[in-house]
Amino acid sequence: MKKYWFKSTVFAAVLSTLTACSDFGDINVNPNNPSTPSTPALLTGAIRNVGAINGQVGPGSFNMTPALYVQQFGDVTYIEDSRYKTINFSYNGLYTGPLLSLQEVIDLNTNEATKTAAAATGSNANQIAIARILKAYFFQFITDRWGDVPYSQALKANQNFTPAFDKQQDIYNDLFKEWKEAAAQFDGGATAQGDILLNGNAARWKKFANSLRLIAALRLSKVDPAKGKAEFAAALADGVFTSNADNVQYNYLSEANNENPLYNNYITTNRKDFALSNTFVDYLKKVNDPRLPFLADKNINGEYRGVPYGAFPAQGKAQDFSLAATAIRQQNSPVNVLTYGQVLLAQAEAAKLGWTSGNAKSLYESAVKASMQQWMGAGYTEAAYTAYIAQPDVAYSETNAIERIATQRWIHLFFQGTEAWNEWRRTGYPQLKPTASTLNGGTEIPRRLAYPVTEVTLNKANYDAVISRQGKDDQYTRVWWDK
Repeated sequence: MKKYWFKSTVFAAVLSTLTACSDFGDINVNPNNPSTPSTPALLTGAIRNVGAINGQVGPGSFNMTPALYVQQFGDVTYIEDSRYKTINFSYNGLYTGPLLSLQEVIDLNTNEATKTAAAATGSNANQIAIARILKAYFFQFITDRWGDVPYSQALKANQNFTPAFDKQQDIYNDLFKEWKEAAAQFDGGATAQGDILLNGNAARWKKFANSLRLIAALRLSKVDPAKGKAEFAAALADGVFTSNADNVQYNYLSEANNENPLYNNYITTNRKDFALSNTFVDYLKKVNDPRLPFLADKNINGEYRGVPYGAFPAQGKAQDFSLAATAIRQQNSPVNVLTYGQVLLAQAEAAKLGWTSGNAKSLYESAVKASMQQWMGAGYTEAAYTAYIAQPDVAYSETNAIERIATQRWIHLFFQGTEAWNEWRRTGYPQLKPTASTLNGGTEIPRRLAYPVTEVTLNKANYDAVISRQGKDDQYTRVWWDK
């Protein structure tokens, strides 16, 4: 009986103590699983995807598939992608990954309950500005590939599992607004932590946002030239890239968890799935392009030889063809996101279209020089540029200006597959021939990607609505700006 009384008394005393304390303090708090997400971690995680969409390598990958469409690369062994076999591609990981993380950064820096804590890792305004710029960047990537996509109703988590599809025109109009407002939002406060792209440099982020607006404005050249001209002029006035020092690149590391995708494909896994295509290599050889050695390696026989595009079989092994140049496939080699040469080519085309008062010839020549300096680095010489730009097939021509500009853009955007494909679709240059034997029943180079099959099964009503509006869900229904 006494023993029972003793146990009961001790239990009561302990219970009283715990009740008085009202909680267990930190005893059940996992320091590795914070209740409030870390905004630097969210930002870093989202930016990792900038590298993924620009440098990803592999069958059906974000970057390589469009690079195959525009014949910068060709398949060595498995040639299904060069023959357009895959029709449906998924954007789900972009919504649930970087886009949701960026929205969380915005929310944490906006909500009264969390904004003070979030400000400890950079001013609220600066974090929101960066997140908005990147969020718009990812949405442009998505809409350019699929057309009408979930936008205004997206990223609502459990508030809306079946978002409607917004028209691409409406999305573009909002992207212009987002980039402009975000660039103006930087407040000179503490630098945002977790920014592994531009290290929180507000001036560079503003130029990046304005330059994205410039490129996006030119995308409207055929579908809405008046809107495109106005947005182009506004972006140019706000300040875009002015030298190669402004180039935005995603920097990979000399470690396995964040290594260059080409290095992973060529060295880590020893797959060597892709080599430069004969279309690309043969053209560069034809015009004696001095960038060729900086884009491609020679094959085992000491020759620059592209893999036959879409051929079955490829008629050789990887060592028989020109792989991507050693300098751009090191473990820590960066990938380009947006460059000065790209901005100059856009200005040259805008001048030719009469959108600006710039001199198209001068801008074109400056763009070619900037591209050569970017790709050739210390190997660049003025003599090489002078000889190259003087060639009949390279020199600026008033008659063939758009074709010359677009062809140089195709070269300059090497290993920026999606952007090269976007510009080819918009301009039609260079004139590329589809593979002789497709695997999807079509006879042309794809113009868009079909929606992920999950939209059919999980969001059918909205999927049916967008198909009735936009057109058949295949690779040949053109997106809004592709006219």
